[in-house]
Amino acid sequence: MVPNSSGSQPPQSPAPANACDAHFHILDASFPTPEATTPPGMDVPAYRSLQRRIGTKRGVIVQAKHYRTDNTCLLDAIAQFAGDAVGIAVVHPDVSDAELARLNAGGVRGLRFSLWNPADTVTTVAMIEPLARRIAPLGWHVQLHMSGDQLVDAAALIARLPCPIVIDHMGRLPPGQGPAHPAFRIIAGLLERGQTWLKLSGAYLNTEIGAPGYADATRIAQAFVAAAPERLVWGSDWPHITERHKPDDAVLLDLLPVWAGDEPTRNRILVDNPAALYGF
Repeated sequence: MVPNSSGSQPPQSPAPANACDAHFHILDASFPTPEATTPPGMDVPAYRSLQRRIGTKRGVIVQAKHYRTDNTCLLDAIAQFAGDAVGIAVVHPDVSDAELARLNAGGVRGLRFSLWNPADTVTTVAMIEPLARRIAPLGWHVQLHMSGDQLVDAAALIARLPCPIVIDHMGRLPPGQGPAHPAFRIIAGLLERGQTWLKLSGAYLNTEIGAPGYADATRIAQAFVAAAPERLVWGSDWPHITERHKPDDAVLLDLLPVWAGDEPTRNRILVDNPAALYGF
């Protein structure tokens, strides 16, 4: 069994060579956090067991909120993957140029702004543009975890950012509205312009129907595939920190053939697109 993942079988559709899981988190008890405890089974060896099960090789490690703006665990985890992983950090606008250079040398390729839940956010909307200007010369991107409504409210800001943009978890569109929500057209327009990417991840965050088919999340994913298959990447979101009942990561990966519609498109989302975005 893989820690923090239900099920035990491999995916029905084997992952292609050099497949990338473009969204997961690492928490390691070796690195203290402001939280009272560090959840078990979320370190690099635990994630490696997931890789063996689902067949991915490359990865994108996203800074866990437990660590706030201390990216020490993130840099350590990137190093353990020996070139097969990059990282997405969290910083504040007072970060020094020297620290950005250190993160860049350690394999960081973007900054995340997880604003979806105001109760636990580490960053603010006001931080996005100043930091985007700082990281643009590094070739980094801004990664946005926002609700559909938040994306609509921030549309003008997002459109003027001077660096590439990555949208988390299919834009967190309300499942009942899906592609009918105004944020879909905003995201689709950004994808069409060629500076924005979207993560096909978090099916269990975008559903009112649930497993195994996640029909409402599937409707959203298929709409994005139809709009811009060349701007999409896939992520497991392991170790599913928000979920009391952990999803089956093999089932999540097996959604992708349904979403993509054919094997070449699936393979593009798993291999070619993340190679272009993250520099693998």
